[in-house]
Amino acid sequence: MRLVQFHRHGDGRGIRVGVEQGEGLGVVDLKEFDPSMPSTMRELLELGDKGLECAQRALSSGQCVLERSQIQLLSPVLAPEKVVCVGMNYRDHCLEQNAPIPKEPIIFSKFPSAITGPFDDITLPSESQEVDWEVELAFVIGRRGKHIQEKDALSYVAGFTVANDVSARDWQMKRNGKQWLLGKTFDSFCPLGPALVTTDSVKDPHNLGVRCLVNGDTVQSSNTDQMIFKTEALVAWVSKFVTLSPGDIFLTGTPPGVGVFRKPPVFLKRGDVVECQIDQLGSIINKVV
Repeated sequence: MRLVQFHRHGDGRGIRVGVEQGEGLGVVDLKEFDPSMPSTMRELLELGDKGLECAQRALSSGQCVLERSQIQLLSPVLAPEKVVCVGMNYRDHCLEQNAPIPKEPIIFSKFPSAITGPFDDITLPSESQEVDWEVELAFVIGRRGKHIQEKDALSYVAGFTVANDVSARDWQMKRNGKQWLLGKTFDSFCPLGPALVTTDSVKDPHNLGVRCLVNGDTVQSSNTDQMIFKTEALVAWVSKFVTLSPGDIFLTGTPPGVGVFRKPPVFLKRGDVVECQIDQLGSIINKVV
């Protein structure tokens, strides 16, 4: 299934959960189909199998369908408890910068306030002149767990989506003691979407084409088979340290082709359009303002 969050046009504050009939097609309004269902993805995931089974029934019914022209897609998850990010997690990205392959996952974070929708604008902050793109596979936790075993880890994942780990390289690499957080977490620096594609609908999350285009030109093109630490390993590793909760988002790292390692470096400017694409999941398109 392809689960989405959306506003109906004219109802700017009303968040709803829906099920896409297919990528880019109509959306079944879950709460209209069953008024007992919640209005947010995080609440839906907290219901466990009950929520997903209702979503499947709603999709099969063909009822309560809204046309795309009637809605605005939001990030598939809003206000998660955690946004967990993984650095240096693509072999080809490590080669790009002559960096050693990490022996353990490199974990950092964005604040949830950085999250924005799949077609919303990326806002250039006045504090940075070196804003960069990073297409990433993201996944969302579906149930609560701690000390999760790698063999069980995928059962804790609700699904996958597309992310752009927008990064202010001056703050990441030169300022603030070279800690990454501030450079990664300006408002609008985490576009997500367009849908949360449930794990049963993704054939192999570690064999998906990953691309980023800036103004129509391909700047990143790789495959998730380049990931050093796969989904299961990341869930097991992070759950050693913190309890994972439904709605928690993981960004799993980016392939080569980012602007900072180009010769000369290239950074985003006002008017640019960034498109991040992942096979089977879809694409997010964000204008830089």
